[in-house]
Amino acid sequence: SKPGVTLIPPPPHHDIYSIEDLAQLIYDLHQINPAAKVSVKLVAGSGIGTIAAGVAKANADVIQVSGHDGGTGASPLSSIKHAGAPWELGLSEVHRTLLESELRSRVLLRVDGGLKTGWDVMMGALMGAEEFGFGTIAMIAEGCIMARICHTNNCPVGVTTQKEALRKKFPGTPEAVVNYFEFVAQEVRSILAHLGYEKIEDLMGRADILQYRTDAKPTKTTHLDLSFMTDLPDVKTNRDWVHLDEDNRVANSNGPVLDDDLLKDAKVAAAIEKGTKVKHEVNIVNTDRSVGGRIAGVIAKKWGNAKFAEAGGELHMVFKGSAGQSFGAFTLPGMKMEVIGEVNDYVGKGMHGGEIIIRPAEDSKFDPSANTILGNTALYGSTGGSLFAAGRAGERFCVRNSRCETVVEGSGDHALEYMTGGVVVMLGPTGRNVGAGMTGGIAYLLEEEEGYVAKRMNTEIVSVQRIKTKEGEAQLKGLIERHVAATGSKKGQSVLDDWETSKGKFWQLVPPAEAKTAVASEKAAEPAAVSK
Repeated sequence: SKPGVTLIPPPPHHDIYSIEDLAQLIYDLHQINPAAKVSVKLVAGSGIGTIAAGVAKANADVIQVSGHDGGTGASPLSSIKHAGAPWELGLSEVHRTLLESELRSRVLLRVDGGLKTGWDVMMGALMGAEEFGFGTIAMIAEGCIMARICHTNNCPVGVTTQKEALRKKFPGTPEAVVNYFEFVAQEVRSILAHLGYEKIEDLMGRADILQYRTDAKPTKTTHLDLSFMTDLPDVKTNRDWVHLDEDNRVANSNGPVLDDDLLKDAKVAAAIEKGTKVKHEVNIVNTDRSVGGRIAGVIAKKWGNAKFAEAGGELHMVFKGSAGQSFGAFTLPGMKMEVIGEVNDYVGKGMHGGEIIIRPAEDSKFDPSANTILGNTALYGSTGGSLFAAGRAGERFCVRNSRCETVVEGSGDHALEYMTGGVVVMLGPTGRNVGAGMTGGIAYLLEEEEGYVAKRMNTEIVSVQRIKTKEGEAQLKGLIERHVAATGSKKGQSVLDDWETSKGKFWQLVPPAEAKTAVASEKAAEPAAVSK
């Protein structure tokens, strides 16, 4: 993004519509870093147990149950007062459901939401929690005064602000936070000693120890039946689900994956190790998911974000067949991922650099420009690199793209939503609601039927204009030339062959942040920030 441009957060449904989508995201994260545990946060509420069971089956490592208490108070008052439910209700339901479904051993349970004392920790442990999150109280320990203006950049004690004058007022010290947690730990030890136990893990899930307080009968809750919080499954003898020993803290695995086979190839391994060039071909099927993600993780661990390419390294992988979801996720500079066939949803998710090429087989009989070759939500959250596809994309193409340059030959609904940077060229028809929430970047849409683009645009933010400058024309033509060179696109070549006529059929989408750039305005005050 550019300074002064407010970012619009995409709603979760843009990449997670169902538990299957969440499972794919968890798979992606395990792919790039097999040693890292994946945590999924669930807000306490009715039915949370069923959701938690799905999350456990989706191979998450940690489920965090978050209660309605806590927070710095920067949320709207209606949310503070009326949203969510107590963590005790959510935690006990999740723990019970996972035990009854024989899924409890697959995940570690963490709880947070207004925890303040060692007593809170013990109550959480008895209801099944293994880890405990402290947020608000830890902030207060380091100096937060709950001014409730975190989102304004004007925190009076310098906790949540970038203003140097206010940051100088920050009173916090690490020792104050450490001191607070030592008090919490000491209280936990005192309660354990009182109950006759040595370790907190021996009490986890032991709701049979909980008893009703006969001396406390609040008027509003006299008739509440809270037996579901105390009548949890008996775990006195079954302690296999407790995850506090090191053997049980290993991250869940994706199992055998194509990336592991590729990394075992001597030439591929040598190229990554030495920063040299290699080309490798392999067949792929649609059960091969997140291909390239683990390779990107290995490269990033050794070389960082960009040094592999800077050292002269290039990993050119050619895949033949139908690639599964999240192909090319987290691709880095120096990686060239080519598919001869088709790809499913989420191609290029979180892409940081490199190049993804998708083209049909040379002996295919159909017209690529009239057929979909990549699935929904491609290039979600990409921050660099380029993608060229000889065919159309699915729905929600380039949502939250911030720097990737791409050429496709059409797309479905909701393309370019929440884009903040990059360049997108479409050589074919689009679906409705193009450019909603688009605050940055440039897009070029080919209009082969008069009036077609205007019917499908969301012009709440972006303006639509013909190409006005030589820089804009050069940017567009250059990307199409790269597209043709990479994919052999007949549609792209036909546009170039009659360029003088074709360029007049393109509409340029320009958000306000790009209005004064050289590619969009003849009176440009600054160079284009979206070009390489």
